Amino acid sequence: MGRLSKKKPTIKKKRKPNGEDAPQGETDGEIAKAATVGDIRKKATPVPKKPSGTAKTPAQQGYIGKSIQFLREVKAELKKVTWPSRKQAVGSTVVVLVLVMIVALFLGMVDMGLSALARVVLQ
Repeated sequence: MGRLSKKKPTIKKKRKPNGEDAPQGETDGEIAKAATVGDIRKKATPVPKKPSGTAKTPAQQGYIGKSIQFLREVKAELKKVTWPSRKQAVGSTVVVLVLVMIVALFLGMVDMGLSALARVVLQ
């Protein structure tokens, strides 16, 4: 495995209204100060947490909270799944059953042959 190289931070240039570039010494902090009011409004404000009505022990909150979070993530992932049509599911099932039968017959014949060979060698 090779070593990953880190990208060097770049200094963003701010364009002035007359088309000139800002000086090289201008930092990201100075550019952020020049943000418009519309840009500030676009940022999401944090939503305060609602206090729970019942007091639970930290262990209960941990297990129950983790379980609920897991189920939410499962539900979200299942929404992303592209389910096969009935025709595709039946076709795939038939292919699997046929292959299982073929492999079972092959292994059965090999087993009978090896057991017959073992009987001959042991007698």
